[in-house]
Amino acid sequence: MRLGTVAVFALAGLIFWLSFHVAQGNNIRTDDSLLQMSDLVRERARDNTALESDTAALRDELDALAAGDRPADPAERRRLDRLERSAGLTGLTGPGLTVTLTDAPPDATALVPDVPEPSPNDLVIHQQDLQAVVNALWAGGAEGVRVMDQRLISTSAVRCVGNTLILQGRLYSPPYTITAVGDRERLRAALDASPEIRNYRQYVDAYGLGWRVEEHAEATLPGYEGSVTLQHAQPTE
Repeated sequence: MRLGTVAVFALAGLIFWLSFHVAQGNNIRTDDSLLQMSDLVRERARDNTALESDTAALRDELDALAAGDRPADPAERRRLDRLERSAGLTGLTGPGLTVTLTDAPPDATALVPDVPEPSPNDLVIHQQDLQAVVNALWAGGAEGVRVMDQRLISTSAVRCVGNTLILQGRLYSPPYTITAVGDRERLRAALDASPEIRNYRQYVDAYGLGWRVEEHAEATLPGYEGSVTLQHAQPTE
């Protein structure tokens, strides 16, 4: 009996030591970790917003210098213009459409028979929902795509933390808008053909998530204004 008691106290001491070692004085509950991550994301977003005002002036200065350094040969200038348009660095205007995704009300209940009551996870827009729309629009021949107020380029990544979107250093909350310029019939057909979007629209019908597609005779997308320099990690010496 005494040996068993000693073993129990020894095990308890080991558990406390491991908890302290892992936590290092921090709360290791999952909810707290998520809150800390959300706070960190918001803080970084505020920092990025403040830095953007500084970089805007530098970007204007760089554009002015670049304009004076364009090729003298007309054929080379046309080639450079085509490359800039293809890369999404210049504005784009043409027919298109806008897709809007919206969270369901937090107190939503099942809207159709034989569907289980929703969990909180069922009522919010997820990263895969946004990515499905972007992928479908590209597959439908979009000449350019804008998410919220930012033009997408080849290195753009749609990422979500919780139900907030992080795009190229900025933080957004729903409703989310995705606008594409291109043939409207092809774009709509691509949205309708996407299995991922069909799955999302089942949740629209079941729980009231938002889905709206608006066509435009003319839509204008801004050129991408961020850095196009590719960066990569390097091992420390």
